[in-house]
Amino acid sequence: MDLATILEAAADGYFPPQNGGVTVVPQPSKRDAGVLAFTAHSVIFLDEDPAWIRATLATVESDPLAATMHPAFLSALLGRTARRTDTIDLLTVAPALPGPPPLPLLPLDQDHSRVRSARARRDHVRAWRADGGIVTLGHGVAGRWEVSIEVDEAARHHGLGRLLATAARHLVPPGAWLWSQQSPGNARSVRTFQAAGYRAVGSELLLHPA
Repeated sequence: MDLATILEAAADGYFPPQNGGVTVVPQPSKRDAGVLAFTAHSVIFLDEDPAWIRATLATVESDPLAATMHPAFLSALLGRTARRTDTIDLLTVAPALPGPPPLPLLPLDQDHSRVRSARARRDHVRAWRADGGIVTLGHGVAGRWEVSIEVDEAARHHGLGRLLATAARHLVPPGAWLWSQQSPGNARSVRTFQAAGYRAVGSELLLHPA
């Protein structure tokens, strides 16, 4: 089974077995590698020797269910692959919505700094600007649709983030799933995406090329 199939199933509510196991699958691309933790099952998508991965996990002094996201294992993984990372994110997903977005959006210049930043981690990036915020879409890990939003400081606390996150669901093709990552410590972002209909499916740590 490949990562795209696992993600599609999780979006539909069908998760890997809750048996404490670890599934190792190939990277979907040279760029994308990482660790996914579902309920009592982890998926590591990495072009690395599975025997080394399992042997390293066995040395981690923690609850086995937490081993794949333990700092000791992740440090070993980063050292082995010479990659870097940012944070462990909450991974959320929502289905596409029909009809037009709930607020006016204008295409954003492709040379905008937000678009350039997104292109480092996603393909076919497009972005739109609303009055006080930006929504960015692109194909990320395993080709999935991914969204990020940004709200100007002066426009915060008025529900614009929820409107932007909802608008993104109107911008993807019918039948598509739309994914987003939020840092668990960013409670404002977590609440925003939950209010826009995104549901949590697991945690994710991406290993970025150095």
